[in-house]
Amino acid sequence: MSDDAGTDTLARTPLHDEHRALGATLVGFAGYEMPVRYAAGIMAEHTHTRAAAGLFDVSHMGQLRLTGSGAADALERLVPGDIAGLAPWAMRYTQFTDDEGGILDDLIATRTDYGVHLVVNASCKEQDIAHLERRLDAGVGLSVLSERALVALQGPRAAAVLERHAPGCTRLAFMTAGTFAIGGADALVSRCGYTGEDGFEISVPEDAAVALWRCLVAEPEVEPVGLGARDSLRLEAGLCLYGHDIDETTSPVEAGLAWSIGKRRRTGGGFPGAARIQQELAEGPKRRRVGILPDGKAPAREGTPVLDADGEEIGTVTSGGFGPTAGGPVAMGYVAAEAAEIGRPVSLLVRGKPRPAAIVKLPFVPHTYHRP
Repeated sequence: MSDDAGTDTLARTPLHDEHRALGATLVGFAGYEMPVRYAAGIMAEHTHTRAAAGLFDVSHMGQLRLTGSGAADALERLVPGDIAGLAPWAMRYTQFTDDEGGILDDLIATRTDYGVHLVVNASCKEQDIAHLERRLDAGVGLSVLSERALVALQGPRAAAVLERHAPGCTRLAFMTAGTFAIGGADALVSRCGYTGEDGFEISVPEDAAVALWRCLVAEPEVEPVGLGARDSLRLEAGLCLYGHDIDETTSPVEAGLAWSIGKRRRTGGGFPGAARIQQELAEGPKRRRVGILPDGKAPAREGTPVLDADGEEIGTVTSGGFGPTAGGPVAMGYVAAEAAEIGRPVSLLVRGKPRPAAIVKLPFVPHTYHRP
């Protein structure tokens, strides 16, 4: 899960002792010591999240606050998403782009009564902070909310569970947020997640994190879930992982994220890399992110070459593994645009041997987001 060599220099979340008490296997990830799995194992955690509710510690993610009357407009000049048009307590998935249209990070922005709340990737948060400090307008305040924890409750029973502790949260629709008192703590509750399931992310002060975790994990529908199942869940849901499926070498259009760019931004531009992105929207990109379904039981891991019928390399797998709900190996990657047709047969060069596969539509498992 990580290139971190040891744990002695790794940061810890406020829930570190809870993970140890639950028998978690801890690994280095994005500079933090994080649970990769608990006693039940990755397969059981994955399956339980799809069937009931899984609880994830995602406190390693970066939480930032932009304040000031021009906060939304200032952020919009750094991303292709429509931020200025967000209604109060609405959320937007978007990306920081560079001047060439590459993705510096992907993030969630929430319009609040004080400005904008951001959640950014753990591996990118320091560079994101520096990027914002360099490019935000004068008069827009930037606060790093390092004193807050973040947990995710995901699965078809998540709403029923959280309603017991945050009455009224079930009225939130997908990609909206609100403030709730949970156990006496002020919580920002967002109906979103990274599994393809209905669920919530809950931001609380770090001194309230243990109490929140304990009250949720004590519910009969809830089991703790580590990074291993988080990865297999998001892969089945066709969701990008920064540093693997998206990075500075990929544009939002290539990555299949054009849906996150609103009509006004498509025509008006005004964000880094707009010229390239607008051109790709109009003419199509040279390559596209696709789902890839291997034939058989052998998984295709990141870096596996994708070959056409003539044995010529046309792309590369960026994420791959076993999909417990899908019932077999699944993968995502990039192929030349002319080879991205759904149903096209391809081969995956696994351990030097071509193995049959096909280009398929994403996601592998349907999303179940709450859209009233």
